[in-house]
Amino acid sequence: MGSRMPISAADVAKMLETMGVDRVVSVDLHSGQIQGFFGPSVPVDNLEAQIIMVEYLLNSSMIKDYNNLVIVSPDAGGVYRAKSFAEILGNRTNANIGLTMIVKQRVKANEVAKMELVGNVKGCECIIIDDMIDTAGTLCLAAEELIKNGATKVYAFATHGLFSGKAIQNIENSKLEKVIVTNTIPLKGQTDKIIHLSVGMLIAEAIRRIHNNESLSEIFPHK
Repeated sequence: MGSRMPISAADVAKMLETMGVDRVVSVDLHSGQIQGFFGPSVPVDNLEAQIIMVEYLLNSSMIKDYNNLVIVSPDAGGVYRAKSFAEILGNRTNANIGLTMIVKQRVKANEVAKMELVGNVKGCECIIIDDMIDTAGTLCLAAEELIKNGATKVYAFATHGLFSGKAIQNIENSKLEKVIVTNTIPLKGQTDKIIHLSVGMLIAEAIRRIHNNESLSEIFPHK
């Protein structure tokens, strides 16, 4: 189990099973290991919100040239998520979208000692992809690192916006152009830089498919 994955997640799984829950639909679990906390009689369907974010991009004028776009993973653990996002967006736009990563050395949770960019973002627009934003401290530092390395604009996409502590203030004062999150968590505070997207249609479609015994994987084109 990962060093930052609490044992309490297993307790919650057991509680749900004891209450009679026979199937769980989740959205972007922080760790895939949580699915294993449920017994074999309780299947867990973990939905990926990135398709909502891809649709938002395609229906907005946020990115002018997708061939000049780089998707950024904020750490080594998020490379698969960033790569998946880049592939879906690349397939939808027929663009050659770049992929890079930031390596960070943590002092402790929410406190980073050093960041280094692996890759080239000079003259490019960047989108940082993550599963959640807590205090946004490291996210804002990542944006500064990208600008320092020549990025023209930096955006961020994350499924879960916790926005604890001084997160809103950090984002407001950061180099980030926009931060896009879903409504899996009620928004705390507000700034013009934060955009809220709904996961309602994604969950509704998943429930419909489950009840009709249809494939869930067809929702996600990269699987």
